[in-house]
Amino acid sequence: MEFPKYSVVIPAYNESARIPATLESVVAAIRANGWDAEVIVVNDGSTDSTAQLVRDFAVSAPEVRLLENPGNHGKGYSVRAGVLNAQGDIVMFTDADLSAPMDEAGRLFAAIANGADIAIGSRWLESGRQTHRQPLYRQFFGRCFNAVCRMVMQLPFADTQCGFKAFTRAAAHTVFQLQTIERWGFDPEILFIAIKRGFRVVEVPVSWAHDERSRMSYLRDGLQMLKELAIVRWNALTGRYSRRTEAILRTGETR
Repeated sequence: MEFPKYSVVIPAYNESARIPATLESVVAAIRANGWDAEVIVVNDGSTDSTAQLVRDFAVSAPEVRLLENPGNHGKGYSVRAGVLNAQGDIVMFTDADLSAPMDEAGRLFAAIANGADIAIGSRWLESGRQTHRQPLYRQFFGRCFNAVCRMVMQLPFADTQCGFKAFTRAAAHTVFQLQTIERWGFDPEILFIAIKRGFRVVEVPVSWAHDERSRMSYLRDGLQMLKELAIVRWNALTGRYSRRTEAILRTGETR
């Protein structure tokens, strides 16, 4: 069996306004760069036409396939579902708004080719690469949350929340089988797991343009994410992240 080199996972909830343009950009980048890749859109129980738009697009783009969640479960749940269903040797996820252009994925792939197990995009390593900055209040809350992550979870990264991360297949399977947080706060958890399990994580500066249509509320979701940091610490104390994981076979693959 031949499998794609790369898998691109895109979580989507009520994204009918932008999913066609997103898929156009992603597929165009894949073809222009000559990447052997599949694109998995994970529909998180959308109530609009997101799923049908993806199906329609896939008719003329064989790279694209749709995965349906059983209802709305959150971004973390969707990314995990897509990653664990991916067929590629390297698996990445990106937000549906493409705040980081798909061409920037080459920077993540290069880091993995150079020996990283996981490559994470960063908006802050080279802040001059941001073409459209977040409003000041979002920058403030984002930096505060990142500081808390560094202190509470001892994560040594400038940007834990950037929705642009890539993994070797082995790293992806280990990390996402152990993931427990299913909504916005899953990023610090998967990085915490990665470090605990001994994976080499490299932070890579990427271009970034803030999308004003972001649904995240730094007050409501920020408080929830702080609670989730406590859950991660508890999971670590109780050995949740030390349990054995299994290699997941690809379609048609045998042991």
